[in-house]
Amino acid sequence: MIAREQAALMSNYGRYPVEFVRGEGAWLFDPEGRGYLDLMSGISMINAGHCHPDVVAAIREQAGTLINTSNLYYTEPMVELAEWIRDTSMGGRVFFCNSGAEASEAAIKLARKHGGPDRTEFVSLEDSFHGRTMGALALTGQPGKQEAFRPLMPGARYVPRNDKDALRAAVSEKTCAIAIEIVQGECGVYPLDDDFVRLARQLADERGALLIVDEIQTGMSRTGPLYAYQDAGIEPDVMCLAKSLGGGFPIGAVTARPGIDAVFQPGDHGSTFAGSPLACASALAAAKVLGDPALQQHVRTEGACFLAGLQGLVDDGLAIEARGRGLMCAIELAEPRGADVVLAMLERGFLVNNTSATTVRFLPPLVITGDELTNALNALRDVLNES
Repeated sequence: MIAREQAALMSNYGRYPVEFVRGEGAWLFDPEGRGYLDLMSGISMINAGHCHPDVVAAIREQAGTLINTSNLYYTEPMVELAEWIRDTSMGGRVFFCNSGAEASEAAIKLARKHGGPDRTEFVSLEDSFHGRTMGALALTGQPGKQEAFRPLMPGARYVPRNDKDALRAAVSEKTCAIAIEIVQGECGVYPLDDDFVRLARQLADERGALLIVDEIQTGMSRTGPLYAYQDAGIEPDVMCLAKSLGGGFPIGAVTARPGIDAVFQPGDHGSTFAGSPLACASALAAAKVLGDPALQQHVRTEGACFLAGLQGLVDDGLAIEARGRGLMCAIELAEPRGADVVLAMLERGFLVNNTSATTVRFLPPLVITGDELTNALNALRDVLNES
């Protein structure tokens, strides 16, 4: 399989030496039937769990009825999903796309058109991640990801997370939008302070800019509430969704509050496959699972227990920091051995990833049980003791 992959696919992924053929709940299975507890859920793509029966049933039924038509026509699943997003978030209308990067691109265009020719600058955060396409990459505050692709879209400014003075200095009359993640995930799970988020909201209001909240990784109950901004005490002007919105099926979305949702007019933006009946049917089934208050309480409870267990590793000198909200967690190691920890956990049947040489990240399916998380913690403790 490795040889075939190397001969057929471009080399832009560093894959681990395992093949998966089946998934169920929080588990993946290789061709020999060995189970692996998935603590990554496709980088927060499978919040509802692998092959959730309701999602599978919705896909099967819709695939046998109507897969796609184009956006020239009306379809019920598309409208119903847009209504659900509208009614559970800011009350505005929705644009559908196919991925998180596409959602970021749509939000960028929306903000630029709203701001007009005199407002062309964006403020985002250092270490942020908004996607790998050219506009989204310009908002991604990671020089290592940008360097090979310069020049990027001009006008992006970056400030350190939680630095309120830097944020105040960066936002000006030229700023069309401030873009933030409530928890920075790709760089290693760094939550923003609530007062920093509230300042971003205040500055956007004062300067006439939009506040874009990227919920691509934090949304769909990953941190406890349906959307992470709901715990921060603010409401964005624009929100980006993707990843677990589709229950594992590709879909992205941008929603904007009433008034801002009227910026796009016919011909301003589009996407051939976006909002297909199949993608929306899958997302509607996932929404019913992930919008359940009982599941959200489970995320809060088990997330707090898991983070406490990770903090126990810090207390015992096996790590130097534990971070997280809900079931979005990470540990920081004193030595650059994150990749070794990932491989050692893989050998024991647990899937985690490292976002840097010293950071190990955990994004389990939200249906994972407390016992499964305890088993993962015990395995992690053994690995850290041995390495």
